[in-house]
Amino acid sequence: MGLCHGKPTENPQGLSQNPVFPDDNDPPINSQTGKSSKFPFYSPSPLHSIFKNSPANSSVSSTPLRIFKRPFPPPSPAKHIRAFLARRHGSGKPSEASIPEGNEFEVGLDKNFGFSKHFITHYELGEEVGRGHFGYTCSAKAKHGSLKGQDVAVKVIPKSKMTTAIAIEDVRREVKILRALTKHKSLVQFYDAYEDDGNVYVVMELCKGGELLDRILNRGGKYLEEDAKVVMVQILSVAAYCHLQGVVHRDLKPENFLFISKDEHSPLKAIDFGLSDYVKPDERLNDIVGSAYYVAPEVLHRSYGTEADMWSIGVIAYILLCGSRPFWARTESGIFRAVLKADPSFDEVPWPSLSSDAIDFVKRLLNKDYRKRLTAAQALSHPWLANYHDLKIPLDMIIYKHVKAYICSSALRKTALRALAKTLTVPQLTYFREQFTLLGPNKSGFISLQNFKTAVIKNSTEAMKDSRVLDYVNMMSSLQYRKLDFEEFCAAAISVHQLEAMDSWEQHARHAYELFEKDGNRPIMIEELASELGLSPSVPVHVVLQDWIRHSDGKLSFLGFVRLLHGVSLRTYQKA
Repeated sequence: MGLCHGKPTENPQGLSQNPVFPDDNDPPINSQTGKSSKFPFYSPSPLHSIFKNSPANSSVSSTPLRIFKRPFPPPSPAKHIRAFLARRHGSGKPSEASIPEGNEFEVGLDKNFGFSKHFITHYELGEEVGRGHFGYTCSAKAKHGSLKGQDVAVKVIPKSKMTTAIAIEDVRREVKILRALTKHKSLVQFYDAYEDDGNVYVVMELCKGGELLDRILNRGGKYLEEDAKVVMVQILSVAAYCHLQGVVHRDLKPENFLFISKDEHSPLKAIDFGLSDYVKPDERLNDIVGSAYYVAPEVLHRSYGTEADMWSIGVIAYILLCGSRPFWARTESGIFRAVLKADPSFDEVPWPSLSSDAIDFVKRLLNKDYRKRLTAAQALSHPWLANYHDLKIPLDMIIYKHVKAYICSSALRKTALRALAKTLTVPQLTYFREQFTLLGPNKSGFISLQNFKTAVIKNSTEAMKDSRVLDYVNMMSSLQYRKLDFEEFCAAAISVHQLEAMDSWEQHARHAYELFEKDGNRPIMIEELASELGLSPSVPVHVVLQDWIRHSDGKLSFLGFVRLLHGVSLRTYQKA
């Protein structure tokens, strides 16, 4: 939901009538906040913006509801997606009937949110400034209280639109998330929520500077690298904050970032948390939401977490730097197919003239394997942003996930990871040094599992409690483990998958194996290796592990070393 700055509704069934210039029929994904984007399919320069503040009686309605479909049959999820086929909130046309899953449509819905019922006495509504499918946003002036005389934005959500229990829960969750996260400087400030018999009113900061999308268009379709860094740091900062709290936005796009004022150097604010949800580090979401051009591959496969936001940020970075979308097609199915199968182009102008760090930054966000994608905190630590002034690297929840896996690993794998950590370069170590410092090591340079708990509690909000991230951290702190110095912390926190995505991976792996050969490799029997890896007797260990060990001396082979670095699971052997 969030601020509903309206865009024209797009027809998901039709193709562009003009073979060159796409019109309003070019499809967005079904998003509760899905505003149409105006980047053409054919050109590196976006079309001129058609966004205007719509009058109160405008017919503009651009926030289609999210789709919620059953799992897609193989091989391609894309071809089974049709925009608006299953409207999550039950307001589709007769030919676009909803597909309820479970008891989605209920009789006698409780639409009482427990919000204050005195909106009219506190605020005077002004003109409409935006409209979406599920609500509209007006300017307003506060009449009483601490905000007296101040201009605000009020999102009005008619209760008549809340036709399912899911729709009601979406509104309730949006308000809870906004209330919990509102202190971040790059997130639209939430003031209060009200309701009456007809509507819910969400009172927020009024941003008068327009959308990031319009600013891109006004610049001729792209930003210079230095200007793009300013935008990306703000976007990554708010994403890192949300992700640490266990909140995934799920609809990050240029339309959902507003400038506070028209000033060229105005701060940027993230808006529209109507599609946001909670997710723990060890959980995956499965409902398909978002906007077509920004949706991550794993969302289409119905198994995703906060990494999906990082893909969307990668798309934004691509657009900022070159002015065109990395994935496009004339149909929604085609867009999804491109997201799943196509690789973005870095060969055309202006990419050859951009820095190698800028290109690497975008590529590492647009990796189709979410395990290899940078987190927001890691992206802020990327060399492309290294010289950005006053840059603070936030605590990264992925550190907790990796350290937990390390603690539960075999002694052999820990040795292998320690060898790999010794190959990290000085720029790569910067991120780990920042994270280690945030965990508060003692004077001797050691951290314990209690440090992890203390650090996350220091950064916690109500959202972290709702997402149950604190439960995850408490479970981790119950594990028995000695203290970690910085060297072992790097071994514990390292992501093998992310290193594997780099051009230097082969050098890292070979050098690490050489170190492992000297310090940790020794003759090992297959039975011993199976025991070390915790394999059950039912697993055919000789078939699975025979190429892990060199026949010449019985030591771990390079292939076995690399597989050991990645970790092992029953799923690994089921695939073998």
